Amino acid sequence: MNDPQSAARRITLWLIALALTAAFCAASYAWFDRPIAFFMHKELEQPALLAQLPRISEFLVGAASVVFVLLGLRGLTGRSLSRIEAVILLCGLSIIVSAALKNELKFMFGRTWPETWVGNNQSLIRDNVYGFFFFHGGRGYEAFPSGHTAAVCSAMAVLWLCYPRWRALYAVVVGLVVVGLLGSDFHFLGDIVAGAFVGASTGWLAVLMWEAGGPKHIKANSE
Repeated sequence: MNDPQSAARRITLWLIALALTAAFCAASYAWFDRPIAFFMHKELEQPALLAQLPRISEFLVGAASVVFVLLGLRGLTGRSLSRIEAVILLCGLSIIVSAALKNELKFMFGRTWPETWVGNNQSLIRDNVYGFFFFHGGRGYEAFPSGHTAAVCSAMAVLWLCYPRWRALYAVVVGLVVVGLLGSDFHFLGDIVAGAFVGASTGWLAVLMWEAGGPKHIKANSE
């Protein structure tokens, strides 16, 4: 049976986390994002190794689609998923949902990038263009939130809750992606924090919905 008090507490905690994330992103925009971006550009000059670290997230996004198809085919046999299979499926679904959410948020916020990456886009480093251009659209206005961070955090959040013994490892994986994004000037710090919130939220909600359960059979009765 669902506990209304427990549900209210979870909603309250999520709203507090949302407020803290928004406050940190605002502070980062005002005081941290530009200094960090200029420092990384001047001192590190986009080292090749750091630039490869965000590919961890790209691998996870591709793997999520494969996992969804394979486990979907498994469903044709009528066999129930094992616990590890259910967790893997939740990771995949969480990644897919976080990808959809971050795409909508990128369009909504329209933030420019630290560096010029795609389509000769205006950026902080090259053009001193810095800000949010809400609902602008276009590849040059998709820095916020970080999709790489959202992807890795969505999967790690599921694992964090389901297999807490390995939390140190999950933190290392997220940390590697964050270091790669910051060190290569792919994203501002605020982008990364917002992406982490989106990913952690989707992973957490995926686990909660799975645990809440529901009707075993959802197909319409053919009789």
